[in-house]
Amino acid sequence: MELIEIFKHILNLDFQWFFQNYGTAIYVILFLVIFIETGLVAMPFLPGDSLLFTAGLFAASGELNLSALLILLFIAAVLGDNCNYWIGRKVGLRVFTVKFNGRQLVNEKYLVQTEAFFEKNGVKAIIMARFVPFIRTFAPFAAGIGKMDYRKFLLFDLLGGFLWIFSLTIAGYLLGEVEWIREHIDIVCLGIIFISILPVLINFIKSKI
Repeated sequence: MELIEIFKHILNLDFQWFFQNYGTAIYVILFLVIFIETGLVAMPFLPGDSLLFTAGLFAASGELNLSALLILLFIAAVLGDNCNYWIGRKVGLRVFTVKFNGRQLVNEKYLVQTEAFFEKNGVKAIIMARFVPFIRTFAPFAAGIGKMDYRKFLLFDLLGGFLWIFSLTIAGYLLGEVEWIREHIDIVCLGIIFISILPVLINFIKSKI
């Protein structure tokens, strides 16, 4: 039950609950969320962009240390992507045969969307995918399946991870000084989520026209 409770508060970005119940261990929780979201193809729905922005807001208020956040979350993002790459390289398409309660654990349609994303954007997709939910989780997995040269993957992944973690976290930190944003964190996070999934929605609409 405790895991379910933690999961619920993660999805709701309830940082205050984590501060009250786990104190400084919130750094470990944030690290694990980013690592799992980028490292396990079965968990693409965990918050990424909105979590980074919100973490930046709390760093601006002094409740989190910005330098520690940037370093820890960058490491988590890179380790997660590398884990996902090697899962794709070693396990490949067999992951789609895994079922839980009779249902496919990993949805194959996201891989199809990611492959189309790669075809359109080339290797720079590794960087661009960082800013697109679901695609972000499946891009390293697809790179592994396609046996993309690891050194090339790692180079683009480091750059993409740096841009993603630093841009969104620092944006939250800088905008955390704006009183309206501090008082309407829920609305701001919903806006970030909408902007993040907008490219996916546009591609979906185009595919149906």
